[in-house]
Amino acid sequence: MAAHRAPSRFGLVEDTTLWRGHVFSLHTARFVDPDGEAFERDVVRHPGAVAVVAVDGAGMATLVRQYRGPVAAEILELPAGTCDRDGEDLEATARRELEEEAGIRAGRLRRLATVFNSPGYCDQQTTLFLATELSRTTPARAGTEERWMSVAHIALDDVVERVLSGEISDATTIVGLLLARHVLASSPPETSSSPEPSGS
Repeated sequence: MAAHRAPSRFGLVEDTTLWRGHVFSLHTARFVDPDGEAFERDVVRHPGAVAVVAVDGAGMATLVRQYRGPVAAEILELPAGTCDRDGEDLEATARRELEEEAGIRAGRLRRLATVFNSPGYCDQQTTLFLATELSRTTPARAGTEERWMSVAHIALDDVVERVLSGEISDATTIVGLLLARHVLASSPPETSSSPEPSGS
């Protein structure tokens, strides 16, 4: 399920790769507007990502605290990852990332939405999942940032307050938590094993 793309009178006429890295690539794209006038934009092409809102039977959501170099800060986020394995579908990626980062296995996974992260310069789409019927497993974190990652648990009822205070500032995480709270308001999560809290 891709993010909605409304019909447009603009057109892409040329896309030139300037640099290609392990995850994303940088392009100069040439477009034409409805009057036929051409213009250029720098564009980051990204393979997409998933993020998972894991909620236990007590209405507690699991987040991870991870250092993010570009903003020089440790950020509270949903367990998430890039779609960088050929042939792996979104649900499989979501399940894998949840287990690797948070040490949680989802008995049930439900797709919530797909959102554009920063459409002004990047085509990345992130698909959000709701995970319930949770059980513990062993994390398998890789990379320097993930080695120092920690797990936190917050009540869905406290999400708005945590966002307004600035404690939660990642946009994808905010969207995912609010969607999960809305969905579960009329359909509470199944009773499940709750990971031990390790901070907030």
